[in-house]
Amino acid sequence: MPDEISDLRFFCILAAAGSIAGCARVMGMSPAAMSRRLSWFEARLGTRLVTRTSRHFALTAEGQRLHERATRIMHEIEEAEAEVTAKAGIPHGLLRVGVPSELGRKMLAGIVAAFVEKYPDVTVHLTLSDAGLDVIDDGLDIAIRAGMPPDQGVMTTTLISSRRVVCAAPSYSARKGLPATPHDLLRHDCICLLRRQRIFNEWAYYDGKTRKEIHVTPHLAASSSEVVHDWAVNGQGIALKVLWDIADDLKCGRLIECLSAYAWEDVVLCAVYPSRTHLPPRMRFFLDFVKRALRQHDFGT
Repeated sequence: MPDEISDLRFFCILAAAGSIAGCARVMGMSPAAMSRRLSWFEARLGTRLVTRTSRHFALTAEGQRLHERATRIMHEIEEAEAEVTAKAGIPHGLLRVGVPSELGRKMLAGIVAAFVEKYPDVTVHLTLSDAGLDVIDDGLDIAIRAGMPPDQGVMTTTLISSRRVVCAAPSYSARKGLPATPHDLLRHDCICLLRRQRIFNEWAYYDGKTRKEIHVTPHLAASSSEVVHDWAVNGQGIALKVLWDIADDLKCGRLIECLSAYAWEDVVLCAVYPSRTHLPPRMRFFLDFVKRALRQHDFGT
């Protein structure tokens, strides 16, 4: 029979997953088993915690109150365990990490695999998304993101910084030429990133020490950085990409750097995590491991 702490941990996972099926995937059990456990938990408390149908899942008012208290209790338990295990320096347990899709697939997936190989008592659940993951709302321990987070209630660690590069494929250059100045971008086919209906078409650069912006008109826009990358490689237009995403393409000639006489605005890659007194060893070891692995690459030049 599950104990009270296990029930609260289960309910936190269920609320974060947003569905019985999602909770089952996280916990490695069947949806039927998760549904039975929820029913048993509700019967023990004598109240309904979740309203669920085949298409709808939502916490009831009682479920929301329990989730708020349960989340605080789980954090306190984690901090108590971290305070004890930090002295032994033993990384173990589950680590939930969210990363941007392209960076995650190209680089961080391999780093995570190497970390788990070195520390086999740690289990990592890696979420790849271009939606801008949030450590609190998405139930993550660590979110890796480009740029500093707007939320001041979290902790951040800078992993690496890199310059941005205006780039195009040789096939695009042969067809339409390349811009000689940033202003020339206005008459080229530009490819932009799209986030929640906002188009990132303000490309910032430095002319000497003066910061300027060019507002390009997107020929194509996508919410996926990988799609933007693929369009650029396939000659569909000119893109502004972070060097860590296209370093290999520049080396082998799949992409050409444009406007290298201008310094395009740098970007930092940050690890974001909830503010807490004691970081569990698995988080401290992971952050140090990822930072060392990323800094072996030269993304600044």
